[in-house]
Amino acid sequence: MYLKPINVIGVMSGTSLDGLDLCLVSFDSDNYSKFKILNSETFNYSSNWIDRLSNAINLDEKDLNILDHEYGKLISNYINKFMFEIGGPKVNLVSSHGHTVFHKPEKGITKQIGNGEIIFNNINSSLICDFRTQDVELGGQGAPLVPIGDLNLFKEYKYCLNLGGFCNISIKKNKSIKAFDICPVNTVLNYYSKKLGKPFDENGKLSEKGSVNVNLLKKLNSLDYYKLKGPKSLGIEYVNENILPLIDSYSINNHNVLKTFVEHITEQIENSIKGNIKNEKILVTGGGTYNKTIINKLKSKLRCEVIIPEKEIINNKEALIFAYMGLLRFDNKINCLKNVTGASRDHSSGKIFKS
Repeated sequence: MYLKPINVIGVMSGTSLDGLDLCLVSFDSDNYSKFKILNSETFNYSSNWIDRLSNAINLDEKDLNILDHEYGKLISNYINKFMFEIGGPKVNLVSSHGHTVFHKPEKGITKQIGNGEIIFNNINSSLICDFRTQDVELGGQGAPLVPIGDLNLFKEYKYCLNLGGFCNISIKKNKSIKAFDICPVNTVLNYYSKKLGKPFDENGKLSEKGSVNVNLLKKLNSLDYYKLKGPKSLGIEYVNENILPLIDSYSINNHNVLKTFVEHITEQIENSIKGNIKNEKILVTGGGTYNKTIINKLKSKLRCEVIIPEKEIINNKEALIFAYMGLLRFDNKINCLKNVTGASRDHSSGKIFKS
């Protein structure tokens, strides 16, 4: 433990709807890049909440505001439950990402629900939330946000790859970093796994049974998004409008869809880090890390060393980094990088509620 620790809870809900991640992190107040995860828990959503969050994109403004408030109450209940269960130490700050409903930065739109005022009024701690809005207002993508943590907390890796609802990557060169969303991952894989009666492709068993459809793979790889240079980011709208209709235009079984999409994911990752060198390391985290079909395929394609960290980091890296971002914001230090998001300047983003 540090002599002067600052304890922060990071709260994260991903687009794959696999639950609300809470991660209690102790930072050294003299050097925020030194951290220790003290405790963590994922609160699984009920089927009702999965349905409500999945349908949020279709709500009108009034109903979305109601959901925003009710989801804020749910988050605060989970925070209080988590703090009660761990019993200590004192929590100095809570940093909540919320759940993304809309993300169309090219139209100046990004929306994360989980009302900050509701959460703040129900917990006994200061709160930081709403990290993306300011970046979009400054002309940025509002994503990805984790590169500030990749740069300062995971310095030993050339590449940091997250396999969540979407796949994003941070690439470091000297002391600078670039990052972008590569492609959808679990937003698509989970959709077709459910058609096979499973909530997700556990250990890659479903995709392993399939075969690659070369024609579908070619069409997926030729989508316009992959021709764009960063900064760039993806939202669930892109999946619903571009990916699912394309896949469904092919009459192939769902095992083959999964295998083909895994091939697509790994090819796009490979394309994103062309020239990767054998003695460099890529850190892989997120739920997709448990998909053996993806990981085995990645290892066969990439020249650099694929590092799968301990479970604590796989499961909690994003919540950890949002804890870090909240701490930076509380001190009014830069937590969003213009060369990553495309914003007009580096800035300190997030709404502050002080206790």
